[in-house]
Formats: sequence, structure tokens, C-alpha cells
Amino acid sequence: MPRDVDVVRVRTLFLSDLHLGTKGCQADALLEFLRRYDAETIYLVGDIIDGWRLKTGWYWPQSHNDVVQKLMRKVRKGTSLVYVPGNHDEFLRDYIGVSLGGIELAEHAIHEAADGKRYLVIHGDQFDLVVMHAKWIALLGDWAYTTALFVNTYLNIIRRRLGLTYWSLSAWAKMKVKNAVNYISRFEELLAAEAERQQADGVICGHIHHAAMHNSFKVAYVNTGDWVESCTAVIEHWDGSLELIRWNELRQQIVAPQIEPSPVEISAPVLDQRVA
Repeated sequence: MPRDVDVVRVRTLFLSDLHLGTKGCQADALLEFLRRYDAETIYLVGDIIDGWRLKTGWYWPQSHNDVVQKLMRKVRKGTSLVYVPGNHDEFLRDYIGVSLGGIELAEHAIHEAADGKRYLVIHGDQFDLVVMHAKWIALLGDWAYTTALFVNTYLNIIRRRLGLTYWSLSAWAKMKVKNAVNYISRFEELLAAEAERQQADGVICGHIHHAAMHNSFKVAYVNTGDWVESCTAVIEHWDGSLELIRWNELRQQIVAPQIEPSPVEISAPVLDQRVA
């Protein structure tokens, strides 16, 4: 992406599941996104650093270091940064309540939007029964997910050579396997119920790598997605509305040549997913 692209200033930025320290992390795309958006407050909603993967083998390329440096640079320039650890960076939960280099570590947070609505900000693994009560199954699932990403990489190399677009094996599996669909639905329901219990208007979470924004429950459910496959984030505008950013799609619009449509052409509307 060109460096001279205009920076978009928003009130709040929510990011989760970067998984720095893994080969699956799309750090270059994340850096482009962070250059595009500035915010008064940034919430890191868990699984930012993948401690599980780093325990088995050290992987930390320069691009991952650049992401950390970019975030710290924003803090030095006045951005408030709140880090809510997840299960993959659970080692940081030992430091809850501590401020490290201007970064506030919290088990969860209540974010008050500009319109007065209150959102529970939490990673969400606390409501994943597999993670809480059968960690070995969670570790096995993590291995299976990593394997799927590995296969997906080579599958998409072949697809590109055939002139086909990117396709996600794991995302397809999530939506096709009945148990996975039921798991996502149950997860969303539990998180929404916790937000309601805490008298919040909604919940903003991560964990399951499934970006979503809807009002199917009594409160708003917002999942920021991930930066392994979907490259998604949530921003709060100055009026308090929330928007789910799908960076790979938006990036194509930014870098695409600006061609004036002919009189017979009709421009397709840009999808804007918001919770007012």
C-alpha cells in the first residue's frame, strides 16, 4: 500500500488474535492497517502474542517486531492502549492491573462509546469449555488449525497460478461442520449473556477467529476476527457507531485505480457493517 495514503482518525480501535510469533500471522497486512488508522484508544483483545507456539519453537521475524514498535510508537504519541490477554498470551495475566510502558493490562474492560453505550471488552476464552476444562483438546485443536493453515498456503499458491482468488480451508470447515457452527453460536450466546449480566449494551471479543457483528441477542455481539486469515478489526467512529473492517477487501478499494465510471455504469454500494 502506498505510504502517502491519508490516515483515518477514529475514536477507538479493537484488535485481537494477531498471533505474533507464528508463521500464520499476517504482519505485513497488519502494518498496512496500522499505518492507515490512528485512534485515541486501542484495545488489544487477546492472543496478541502466541505464547503456546513460541514455547515449542522461536519464530519472531522483523515484521512481527515492526508491529510491536508501531503500536508502541502510537502509545508514545498519546494513544491509550489497553491489553486484555487471551489464552495464547495467558502468561500476561500474572501482570493484570500493571502498566507496562504505558500499556494497561486488564482481565476485561468496560468501554463507554461516544453515544453512551457500554461494551464489555473480553477475549472470550473464559467461556470456552474446551479451553477451560480440557486444555489438551484445545492444544490438539491448535495443532490441527496450524496444519490447516499450512495446507491452505500451498493450496492457494495453486489457486493463484490458476487465476483463482484466495480461499480459506479452515473458514470453510467452520461453516460447513455442524458442530463448529453450533460451537460458534453457543459461544456468541454465552458472551452476550455475560455482557447482559454486567449491564452492558454489548460485548466486543475475539478468540474464535470468526469476525461478526449482529444484534441476535438482547445485546450487541461484536467479534473482531483475527490477523491470521480474515485480517479484520473493529473501529468506533466519533458518533459511537461501530464498524467491522475487512482489511483485505478495503485495501483493494484503496489501491485500485480511480477510474471514472461511464454514464451507463452503476457503482455498487460499499458494504458498511455497523452497529449504531
